Amino acid sequence: MAVDQAQTNVAFKGAQSADLLARKPQTYLGMALASLRRDRLTLAAFGFVLLIGLLALGAGVITSAIGVNPTQTNPANQFQQPYLWPYIQWMLGFDPVTAPTMLYKSGGVPHWLGTDQLGRDQLARLLYGARVSLSIALVAAALSMVLGVAVGAVAGYFGGRVDDIVMWFITTMTTIPEIYLLIIVSSIFRPTPLTLTLFLGFLGWFGTARFMRGNVFKVRTLEYTTAARALGASNFRIMLRHVIPNSLPIIVVITAVDVGALILVESVLSFLGLGVQPPTPTWGNMLNRANDFVFLRDPVTREFMGLHLLFWPGLLITLTVLSFYLIGDGLRDALDPMLKNRK
Repeated sequence: MAVDQAQTNVAFKGAQSADLLARKPQTYLGMALASLRRDRLTLAAFGFVLLIGLLALGAGVITSAIGVNPTQTNPANQFQQPYLWPYIQWMLGFDPVTAPTMLYKSGGVPHWLGTDQLGRDQLARLLYGARVSLSIALVAAALSMVLGVAVGAVAGYFGGRVDDIVMWFITTMTTIPEIYLLIIVSSIFRPTPLTLTLFLGFLGWFGTARFMRGNVFKVRTLEYTTAARALGASNFRIMLRHVIPNSLPIIVVITAVDVGALILVESVLSFLGLGVQPPTPTWGNMLNRANDFVFLRDPVTREFMGLHLLFWPGLLITLTVLSFYLIGDGLRDALDPMLKNRK
């Protein structure tokens, strides 16, 4: 009986070993993608950001299809409430009066998310504002990533006086709050999408450089870097082929988080009136203008007239920034090989 049990165990272990040998080896990228596929929260954040990006890219097609324009004014139709909910009630048969009345007043044009103080369509402005806000954040994050990676790699790889000078400059600049620097620059120069992108990019690379420097300190002492140096590879080649590629996980994570932070910074500057100026719509300057009408009431019904102008830009800013933070956190979990408990 004992012999049969031992033979069964041996056969079972042999089958397990054969299965492990037949299984394809997992690559680093494959393990990271498998971890991301199991992380539903990060996938939901990716999906939301992708949806917002597609809507921003298709803003022109969408607004043309529904017959609205982000800059077309209609003072007779100012502060119209969102047409979406009355339309749903109309379709369900609960309220057959409100939606047709709103449609008649707007000249047959449905304003699904309402209009602002000049009668401009809120949905159209949100879509075009998403295009501007996301473009500023993505390009500025890419610019700060390139600068931060380059400076951090040079400082961490060479060390010594080069590292001392770089860290002295970074420490000096970071003692001044970034938002104060941006406010000063924005008050001197008229902010446009291009100038604001450049300012955010050139003033936002300090944190990336610090993270990159710390990672390069570790990578430059590893065996493959030492072997490349022994084989006569130049410093530039070692940094380009070995140091920077092996720092990609931390670069990707920091860049994802930076995009969310830059959307928030752009919104704050626009809210303070120091960002992109109207009539170019951004989520931040839409929020700034809506702040003037928060407590505005209809003289007849005494209902608040401008709350929808505050709600939608604020909601989109909150969800987009949160999504980029969740993406950064999910990428960190997926790309960090030291984390044992993967989601």
